[in-house]
Amino acid sequence: MEFVKSVDWLNKNIDQDAIRVIDCRCDLKNPDAGSEWYKKSHIPNSVYFHLEKDLSDPISNHGGRHPLPAIEEFVHKLENIGVGKDTTVIAYDNGEGAFSGRLWWLMNYIGHSKTYILDGGYKEWLKKDYPTSQEVPAFSKSNFSPLIQSHMIATYEEVLALVKTKDQDKILIDSREHKRYTGEIEPIDKKKGHIPGAINFVWTEGIENGFFLTEREQKNRFSSLDANKEYIVYCGSGITATPNYISLKMAGLDKVKLYPGSFSDWISYEENEIETCSPIDLKEENSL
Repeated sequence: MEFVKSVDWLNKNIDQDAIRVIDCRCDLKNPDAGSEWYKKSHIPNSVYFHLEKDLSDPISNHGGRHPLPAIEEFVHKLENIGVGKDTTVIAYDNGEGAFSGRLWWLMNYIGHSKTYILDGGYKEWLKKDYPTSQEVPAFSKSNFSPLIQSHMIATYEEVLALVKTKDQDKILIDSREHKRYTGEIEPIDKKKGHIPGAINFVWTEGIENGFFLTEREQKNRFSSLDANKEYIVYCGSGITATPNYISLKMAGLDKVKLYPGSFSDWISYEENEIETCSPIDLKEENSL
């Protein structure tokens, strides 16, 4: 399965009617920064999808900091830019892989597998000195019929059951930086630590200089994991876990799910337990 397209490929094919390019650039500290960047310059013929306005629903009591968008509204936005079942969708950000990864996951979740991440992102596009534009394109409206891939998602109830039963055939993977996983720091959420039983694979380790590692490198990265088990990835709010989801799939692990609400959803239920790791805990764990 192919997950990414190169900027060279896109530059050669960008004028094809069957291609739609979606700019997903974002700064989590300033969510509107991406739309401003888009206004200043973007890949020609690309449209902009805002992380919070297009790729997420408003925050409520539960569901985390970036709840999944209402599918009907999301599909309507895709139809407005002419995305149909045969359209090839290219998602790009600045090379982080997280914001384009969110769109990639959403597209595959609604059954549109002809979606790819622009490897290297907009930074690589500029590095190659490919053309940019300030024009906002308009496209004829299409019809799109979603086919929800329910096997891609882990609900809160499923994660809760896993924590309670400690099912050894299902593994939680925390995608956040290690110090957030251990509970040493927490710059965003109101509680520190991780969901009980989770192991830690930091999402940034699957990407180097804006490019996803090769399938062979991803396999080496996840060589300690059993391909027969099921893996549920999460992060703080379901965004940076998506590159880890993709990396796991690139490594050949088929049984992978995303917990969209992630840690911010888990801690929205006051009764839920949280684990932390002290340096002593980590030393003992590494000695096993």
